[in-house]
Amino acid sequence: MDPRVLGSGFDPTVPNAARMYDYFLGGKDNLPADRAAAEQVLRYVPEIPIGIRENREFLVRAVRFLAERGIRQFLDIGAGLPTQRNVHEVAGEHAPGARTVYVDNDSQVLAHARALLQDTPLVQVVEGDLRRPQDILNHREVREHLDFSQPIAVLLLAIVHFIPDSNDPAGIIAHIREALAPGSYLAISHVAADARPEVAPGVEKVYQNASAQFAARMTDEIVPFFEGLDLVEPGMVNLHDWRPDNPFIDPSIERRKAYFLCGVGRVVSVS
Repeated sequence: MDPRVLGSGFDPTVPNAARMYDYFLGGKDNLPADRAAAEQVLRYVPEIPIGIRENREFLVRAVRFLAERGIRQFLDIGAGLPTQRNVHEVAGEHAPGARTVYVDNDSQVLAHARALLQDTPLVQVVEGDLRRPQDILNHREVREHLDFSQPIAVLLLAIVHFIPDSNDPAGIIAHIREALAPGSYLAISHVAADARPEVAPGVEKVYQNASAQFAARMTDEIVPFFEGLDLVEPGMVNLHDWRPDNPFIDPSIERRKAYFLCGVGRVVSVS
């Protein structure tokens, strides 16, 4: 990773969740501490890279679906390091002129994203923390770039499992949902521990020493995050079951039920 994007305040010995994610994806924007921590996680859950790639594929399908239904504004919270097929790229392919705001609380992610996207006028990169949703919703650059009187798609992909129960993730999501115009959408993906709950404490322990804490949850603990939304078909399902482009499912993937859940829900007027 180019040290110029890291800034002067970072500690290279502390694993970074975004860079671990990049390592799982096979990227190069990671450091030895990130790789060591990621390898510890892989000892518990060796199929994580498959799930991470499926999550990126879900992102592409979900953004395409939303663009085809008229959404022209995207708010990606917990965006992580830029990689291939980013939100603004997919949205632009299917809805030229679509506007995107990327939000992250990681200074290294922000520096990297701003360096790559500084000449992309339809994209803004802002600092924000999902644990403080009102700060994101009130952010001047977010408000200048997006029109909250019109439908917006909010993407919470592979981020809510880094919000502990003590921060009330369901309440955070409800707060965001209530700030959106009718016809908006929320897309959520979340790791589920149903398949092997016995490894969850080990994974949580690795992340305790990283930049973000991991909260292992079962399916019934994830369901409330979709409350108040009109879920589009096929509802809350495993990543590979959400409107797949290819109907063939690798048997090794199919066996891992409830590993990484996702869904897209429409915000409807309560009046």
